Amino acid sequence: MVEHDALSVTREAYDAAAPMYAQRFREELRDRPLDRAILSAFAEVVRASGVRQVADLGCGPGHITAHLDELGLAPFGVDASSMMIELARRAYPGLRFDVGSMAALNIADGMLGGVLSRWSIIHTPPQELPAILAEFHRVLAPGGHLLVGFSASDDPSQPTQVFDHTVAPAYRWSPGHLAGMLRKAGLAEVARMVREPQPTDRRQFQEIHLLARKSEAGAARSNA
Repeated sequence: MVEHDALSVTREAYDAAAPMYAQRFREELRDRPLDRAILSAFAEVVRASGVRQVADLGCGPGHITAHLDELGLAPFGVDASSMMIELARRAYPGLRFDVGSMAALNIADGMLGGVLSRWSIIHTPPQELPAILAEFHRVLAPGGHLLVGFSASDDPSQPTQVFDHTVAPAYRWSPGHLAGMLRKAGLAEVARMVREPQPTDRRQFQEIHLLARKSEAGAARSNA
């Protein structure tokens, strides 16, 4: 099976950037109280669902997976970059980290109380995102929650905008459009956090976190 070019390019780029990335972002939550707050809320609703197992998809060097563990969840990390996974395993030997793709997760149906996708969808070509959202829906238990983070587009009339990411080609998303895609995938928006760009931010983009929930019935919806 031939690997999709976008995934291959992204994997190779993050393999090359992994040591720098790990060094730069290991302590990122320290100065981001709003991010800590939405992650804490995510952990609370997942714990309340009774299924504490959570997948941190696009986990990078594992620092967010470790934070979820501190919040009382049972997390494991998945990343396409084998170098990122190697660094994560080295830094957090008590946690599980696997090499894998969001498009084809090695996770049984309905096994997870939560899925975290924190800036991991930004490298996905827009036409491929519905299949990935369907995969998120598949692995979530009924009543499970998804927290997805991404950079917002400037023009609400444009579903996506390409931007110059440091590591690999990337996309910004219209929050309303992405929320609509989540609904079509059977994931209803519960809450939305918008972080305005700060003067010290390298990129002057809004940062969005969408919290969505799979219905108790767990029925998939059409992506049409």
